[in-house]
Amino acid sequence: MSQNPNLVRGTLDLLILKSLTWEPRHGYGISEWIETVTDGSLLMEEGTLYPALHRLQAKGLVESEWGLSENNRRAKYYRLTVQGERHLKVEADSWARFTDAVARALAMQAPTD
Repeated sequence: MSQNPNLVRGTLDLLILKSLTWEPRHGYGISEWIETVTDGSLLMEEGTLYPALHRLQAKGLVESEWGLSENNRRAKYYRLTVQGERHLKVEADSWARFTDAVARALAMQAPTD
């Protein structure tokens, strides 16, 4: 099945931003959160996650700083900016409308005469 890269990218960005709603997280923590909340349905590989984080940072939606992980290892922590919070709200509302419309369309039955 072919996937629309813009749809996938938008979904990934939305999930990353949502993962940062409560607290700053390092890349592995973001990946782990996404895997956990989707019951393992979505696995985030480094080659996908880090370019997305860099893209979000370039847009001013997340900021990063170095810190120590739970294992006392140096890790880059990402956190949502005020602009990122606003963007998340707008995109989450848009996503909800989109998925609702698709679900309605897919639930339609063929007319019976």
